[in-house]
Amino acid sequence: MIIRGILFDMYGTLIDVNTDETSDSLYSAIAHFLTYQGIQISGQALREEYFALMKQQKNASGEKHGEFDAVALWRSFLAAKTPKGITAAKLKLLPLVLAEMFRGVSRYRLALYPEVLAVMSELQARFPMAAVSDAQSAWLWPEMRALGLESFFKYVAVSSDYGFRKPDARLFEKALAALRLEPSQVLFVGNDMFRDISGAKQLGIKTVFFSSNQGRKSVEGVAPDYIIYNFWELRAAIEFFERE
Repeated sequence: MIIRGILFDMYGTLIDVNTDETSDSLYSAIAHFLTYQGIQISGQALREEYFALMKQQKNASGEKHGEFDAVALWRSFLAAKTPKGITAAKLKLLPLVLAEMFRGVSRYRLALYPEVLAVMSELQARFPMAAVSDAQSAWLWPEMRALGLESFFKYVAVSSDYGFRKPDARLFEKALAALRLEPSQVLFVGNDMFRDISGAKQLGIKTVFFSSNQGRKSVEGVAPDYIIYNFWELRAAIEFFERE
């Protein structure tokens, strides 16, 4: 196989992240912050409203694998509350601030898997690369910058920008179009057998499954073309495909 480019999943493949979006302390903290924005709400009520708005967004998309937009969610939340004593300029920025706060307070771990930067630096010298991620733009880009990943990719397809998630093949197609490559010319590296591997295989893309500490490990009828258990083993996977 002549490899012309490589596509990557982000979370669970390059980025090791751990969040808890169900904890009482998360919603209590944001409810306390909202007091200073002229909004009185309990943590429990905020939790219920947050998940209701998320469900509403996903259903409104009409997509089989619908995605929500965290910033738009908070914009809808604020629009229904009519905050008191807040300037228009502050109100305009507040949805993004709330989305970032939500992520920051819910996050317990944010790190790269071992050897990611070393391997990616080697690959960048050889291949154009793109990412295909089920993620929120408001969270992914700052986290990529914080971890030193941003410069590796010519394009990043983020599910929140489109309203649908993997395994929808359209996300992969957007990355392929950005690299101007055909499915037969790329590898895809991901950690979830359903969203990543089955999604890429719909287009006939060769897949490398990273069996990390996250993601679905098996799906009936789905098999990757190569399996790695440490990120640095991607070097050997690429050599394997290049010998084919």
